[in-house]
Amino acid sequence: MEKTTPKKEIPLPVAGSGAALIDTHCHLDMSAYQADYDALLLRAKDAGVTRIITVGIDLESSRRAIGLAEKCETIYATVGVHPHNVAELGEADYAELEDLCCHPKVVAYGEVGLDYVKNYAPVSLQKEHFGRQVELARKLRLPLVVHDREAHDDIMDMLESAGPFPAGGVMHCFSGDVTFARRVLALGFDISIPGVVTFAKAEMLQEAVREIPLNSLVLETDGPFLAPVPFRGKRNEPRLLLFTAQKVAELKGITLEEVARQTTMNAVRLFGLEGR
Repeated sequence: MEKTTPKKEIPLPVAGSGAALIDTHCHLDMSAYQADYDALLLRAKDAGVTRIITVGIDLESSRRAIGLAEKCETIYATVGVHPHNVAELGEADYAELEDLCCHPKVVAYGEVGLDYVKNYAPVSLQKEHFGRQVELARKLRLPLVVHDREAHDDIMDMLESAGPFPAGGVMHCFSGDVTFARRVLALGFDISIPGVVTFAKAEMLQEAVREIPLNSLVLETDGPFLAPVPFRGKRNEPRLLLFTAQKVAELKGITLEEVARQTTMNAVRLFGLEGR
């Protein structure tokens, strides 16, 4: 029988003793994680990813996110309806969204926004429900988690008109240029960097990371999507956040430990995690 050589395991970057990371945007309730959910959490912990925010994209996933957060001290939840899913939203749904946000493990409202790539819902409905959810987040004094795909100007026009945002917010999975980043920062929002920053052709995002102040950056997996190099195309998970952090450190000419320390401080501030 012909022998096969086992695949060599790709080592994770090492953040150093005591350095911790927060995955600020993951979809832990999705079916991609069901088979090895507990092991996934252990791998994250062993890698130094000490807290995870699992994100709602509709009413059902928001309920599931809260359920996962209830069962684990280091998991927190957000509540909201993604632009793909707004077509069925009614008044009763808004009442339930508001009720769900009262849960003590809910730390933000979202993800909400505009998506002009998929257009699963008409643009007019996307704008209507984005506006309503922005106002709900402001009413509840929750940070806003914003989804933006090819809708930069409309997103910013709506946010700038709706502000100010005393609780802040974050532009999830940032995909703009430096000029767009400056508009986001002027709102008082943070900018979340996904594994896309490790892709060879992500020059615009990489340039933005070089320019955005470190104290305005947080990190995310958007798992199970957008795994960083060298796992591109595979399922993403919280432990792989280390590769994103390493790339940010490289782009800024600083250590991985410094990126971990500051982005964790930023996430704790943004999501009110101090002492939680």
